[in-house]
Amino acid sequence: MDLLSPLRARTITLVGLMGVGKTSVGKRLAAILGLPFRDADNEVELAAGRSIPDIFADLGEGAFREGERRVIARLLDEPPHVLATGGGAFMNPETRALIKSRSVSIWLRTDVAILARRVARKDNRPLLTGKDPLLVLRDLAEIRYPVYAEADITVDSADTPQHVTVDNVMKALVAYVEARQS
Repeated sequence: MDLLSPLRARTITLVGLMGVGKTSVGKRLAAILGLPFRDADNEVELAAGRSIPDIFADLGEGAFREGERRVIARLLDEPPHVLATGGGAFMNPETRALIKSRSVSIWLRTDVAILARRVARKDNRPLLTGKDPLLVLRDLAEIRYPVYAEADITVDSADTPQHVTVDNVMKALVAYVEARQS
């Protein structure tokens, strides 16, 4: 039997704070597993016909979160794939319940100081506009980490090459599948 086939049976959903690497890890994971990769943020932008910063500026965070919820629900109805979610998606109880019932959820956890360095390189994060990234991420971590902890799997990552995190995700997925089969 192909050792990877059980890992291809359900969508694998990546959750975590902004800058943790959900998209880059997700793309590499999808390539290893031979699954399609989907990025919820990109899908929200396609559905809305505008960028996430524009959605936040024009319609507010509430409208963005509602669109995000609908898009993720649609994506979870599709055949198995690797799904990278936005940092706040798992905070919505309905979205979280869908992710938990229709996929294997993985929390990518990284020290907030590392995340602050990563996100400071880009200016496309509406929650950080005009704010200190480290302070915002600390506040978000305090609120979100207890909820992210509800994910099926937690994988810690550090300031290492992405392939190290992907290898750790693969090991955690294999252990998860083996534990559920025994």
